[in-house]
Amino acid sequence: MVNKIYRESLEAIRDVKDGAVIMFGGFGLSGIPQNLIRALYEQGTRDITVISNNPGSRLGDTEYGLAILFKAGRVRKFIGSFPTATKSFKELYEQGKVELELVPQGTLAERIRAKGAGIGGFYVRTGAGTLLGSGKETRTIQGARYILEQPLGADFAFVKAYRGDVYGNLVYRYTGANFNPLMAMAADITVAEVEEVAGAGDIDPNTIHTPGIFVDRVVKGERYDRWYE
Repeated sequence: MVNKIYRESLEAIRDVKDGAVIMFGGFGLSGIPQNLIRALYEQGTRDITVISNNPGSRLGDTEYGLAILFKAGRVRKFIGSFPTATKSFKELYEQGKVELELVPQGTLAERIRAKGAGIGGFYVRTGAGTLLGSGKETRTIQGARYILEQPLGADFAFVKAYRGDVYGNLVYRYTGANFNPLMAMAADITVAEVEEVAGAGDIDPNTIHTPGIFVDRVVKGERYDRWYE
């Protein structure tokens, strides 16, 4: 078995090139890979496509998480469900400086799950007959109109778990088990930041949420800011 532990976040994402498509786990401020995001910002990677539920979060006048990448002009396109979560994204979009692919939240989760499960596509009622369904294949099923959605993958998935072991097995806590387990299965390379690193055999197999076969790298987060929404 291969030891997948990396010494620091910057080392774990060193090969992420400009133009990469990256999934970022999290829902609001819960379960976001904040150390990997900071490392990507420090590395200077740009022209990336971000796949995430939201482009960062806002508390009062301060924006957190992915917002630092958008504000620095590092993002070319955002694929997600809640683009209005930050003022900075709205301003960039209105100025034509970032592209947007709006995806309903349930559809976003299922597109990601479909990629990880090897499903070639699926029909869904959400968006049928609206601008979101424009140009997509349609089908009538039991008298209702459905549209065909495609699986959604990425070059990298940055996920955040509570514990991870040397083999990449992950355990999430509470709301941290949001998009993270799905994204871990849907990318070419999955990088997981964890709060605790466990030794081989220290995690009860019955408590593992993401098996290590889906995870390529594990790094212990250097710093965790505790935010409350």
